[in-house]
Amino acid sequence: MHIALKTLIAAAATVASIAASAQSFARVDTSAIDARQARQEQRIQAGVARGELTRREARTLEQGQRDISRAEARAKADGRVSPSEIRQLVALLDRAEAQIRALRHESERHAH
Repeated sequence: MHIALKTLIAAAATVASIAASAQSFARVDTSAIDARQARQEQRIQAGVARGELTRREARTLEQGQRDISRAEARAKADGRVSPSEIRQLVALLDRAEAQIRALRHESERHAH
């Protein structure tokens, strides 16, 4: 009985140890942020292709996308992304989205 109990305790400790170490290696899921950023990058390229954005405007917008990527990397550096960090990333994406929209539609205002 003692051997079975010791084996059970050792197995439970092993499982707990594996679970704790696996948690530190767990990938932080920011797929929604990545998908939104990919859509923004596509809109920038589409704006250039349609003549809605100049190359200079596109470079400025692309720099903003790189800034978002760096902020995301910093947020992930400790292995987790806090709710505060998510809010900051979403705010950066919101600002970038507004900037893309404004610059793409600016060409419409000048055309009329």
